[in-house]
Amino acid sequence: MANRLAHETSPYLLQHAENPVDWWPWSAGAFAEARRRDVPVLLSVGYSSCHWCHVMAHESFEDATTAKYMNRHFVNIKVDREERPDVDAVYMEAVQAATGQGGWPMTVFLTGDGEPFYFGTYFPPAPRHGMASFPQVLEGVSAAWTDRREEVAEVAGRIVRELAGRSLAHGGDGVPGEAELSQALLGLTREYDARHGGFGGAPKFPPSMVVEFLLRHHARTGSEGALQMAADTCEAMARGGIYDQLGGGFARYSVDREWTVPHFEKMLYDNALLCRVYAHLWRATGSDLARRVAVETADFLVRELRTEEGGFASALDADSDDGTGRHVEGAYYVWTPERLREVLGEADAEFAARYFGVTEEGTFEEGASVLQLPQGGGVVDAARVESVRARLLAAREERPRPGRDDKIVAAWNGLAIAALAETGAYFDRPDLVERATEAADLLVRVHLGGTGGTGGTGGTGGTDGTGGTGATAGGTGGAGATAGGTGDTGGAGATAAAVRLARTSKDGRSGAHAGVLEDYGDVAEGFLTLAAVTGEGTWLEFAGFLLDIVLDRFVAEDGALFDTADDAEQLIRRPQDPTDNATPSGWTAAAGALLSYAAHTGSESHRTAAEGALGVVKALGPRAPRFIGWGLAVAEALLDGPREIAVVGPEGDPAARELHRTALLATVPGAVVAYGSPDSDEFPLLAERPLVGGRSAAYVCRRFVCAAPTTEVGVLRGELGVFE
Repeated sequence: MANRLAHETSPYLLQHAENPVDWWPWSAGAFAEARRRDVPVLLSVGYSSCHWCHVMAHESFEDATTAKYMNRHFVNIKVDREERPDVDAVYMEAVQAATGQGGWPMTVFLTGDGEPFYFGTYFPPAPRHGMASFPQVLEGVSAAWTDRREEVAEVAGRIVRELAGRSLAHGGDGVPGEAELSQALLGLTREYDARHGGFGGAPKFPPSMVVEFLLRHHARTGSEGALQMAADTCEAMARGGIYDQLGGGFARYSVDREWTVPHFEKMLYDNALLCRVYAHLWRATGSDLARRVAVETADFLVRELRTEEGGFASALDADSDDGTGRHVEGAYYVWTPERLREVLGEADAEFAARYFGVTEEGTFEEGASVLQLPQGGGVVDAARVESVRARLLAAREERPRPGRDDKIVAAWNGLAIAALAETGAYFDRPDLVERATEAADLLVRVHLGGTGGTGGTGGTGGTDGTGGTGATAGGTGGAGATAGGTGDTGGAGATAAAVRLARTSKDGRSGAHAGVLEDYGDVAEGFLTLAAVTGEGTWLEFAGFLLDIVLDRFVAEDGALFDTADDAEQLIRRPQDPTDNATPSGWTAAAGALLSYAAHTGSESHRTAAEGALGVVKALGPRAPRFIGWGLAVAEALLDGPREIAVVGPEGDPAARELHRTALLATVPGAVVAYGSPDSDEFPLLAERPLVGGRSAAYVCRRFVCAAPTTEVGVLRGELGVFE
């Protein structure tokens, strides 16, 4: 036997390739080996930037004695939840049902047929705070397997039957309307933290998708309460420790309700979503703070997460070397008054401590503070602030850096493409649009051009598993020729049967696992946004190509959506989760992209599928609005039309460019934009849209009714709710 992870592409799996544990990747061979040896499977699921995953690895998986016992009594499988969200979702559902909570690392014991019978998250190496130790758990499970096999089989069978019976009934009849969206807003108002912004208590997560709903609801209805909650939440986060006041970008979540102390890992998906949120807040209000945070977050994405291949890496770790050889959470980001003085000198250190809220007692651990921007500081010298920030950032660059997970996840890159394209367009940053285009090209070349693998699904919510709970609960998508991109590549001519979207890649090589619903939905969203910004219709074609696969492989007869394709690898149940967690669910992401594509093309089948998918929002929106935020945002677009904006003009015409930018700044929910010359066949919306009096013009339609075309930017601004 041997550790089999050395040739995997997942950085998380590679982190465990030198463990003395004989790890297998998730594979049919691992389960066959468990059946051959007649031993249970130990399934360990985590991800590379997970703090407690690293802790358990160091305490247990690097320990020779523990590893020897694991190897003798189990077949051990290690899974990267970001690479196999389907495996994570199915077993996390079982963990949460059995223990009442979930998180990572996730530890599940399975039969040789993949049926779970014992569950937990983090287990310590010795008994602690009422938790059994990991060796005790291993011995207990092994004894149960040997001495009480019938009981184990009965428990496993019952769990599988219960999970199978949980198949989601399709939401409600019809689409969500005014009543449901008003009820959702009322529900959010009840859970709103009026003092600190955001929703609920600690730990507090950035409510990106809920804020998108609030901004769209305000744009459609004029609700000042919705706008106020969105704006105040964004300001509180931007001033808090969850936002990196030196380098830009957001941490995963705040451990307190005040946004002061973050869990320091930085995820691509959070920063892509929040970059877009702040850009949209600026679009709605003209807020200088929103503009600054949007641009700084976009620059963080490019500077810290962009890979050599042009895509965006998944995450930065929370932990790094504190300078003494110890890996400590937050070491890269925190400051003490003494360290400020070392870098800035006495006078500027005192100024910086006041400005950034650094105290002698500290706001974090061991007297260190997380930098914030406390309210009420009065007028400050902007030049001095920038000088201090630049010197602190330069000094921080000398510290050992957090590790980076270089894995490219298709869905999260789709979110980044949308964010960078819009931020670049809004703030005259063509370099950001170029970075978005390069990432899109990578997805086409590698993720659509590589080889597909076994299927998966959208992930399950939860947080880094800090408490160890253990409880006993009573097809393969092939890929063929690449579908080209822009520039030197061709159009989206390949058939859906021949090509599938790969979930991940690394170093320009596609991973073995096929994309799941969130990959198709989020990448289509990114391509549609890029098409609107660049005026390149190829991206619309690619979005349509992906969405045709969604219609063909992911949609049930009743309009419900599954997270895996109908020919994906069969797990103990086919995952299906419409709720938005850290990212839009595959369900709501696909609904939004389907609706936008239908607006672009007039496709009745895509609009019908979008409306069918939104039935679940009608059911969940009034009851659990915090967990269906993107679905509510898509519903706002449906209620508004969405608007279809076609801008025509000669290539290079300044008037056409100004009309195009105005169209992109539309606050009306979910508006789609097509831009090109009058004789262009790039977009269906440009067909039969001539110049008006020889001048560039904009056409605005919705629900089969069009306003008179206009050549005036001012008229278009008023029609689309563009902020003055």
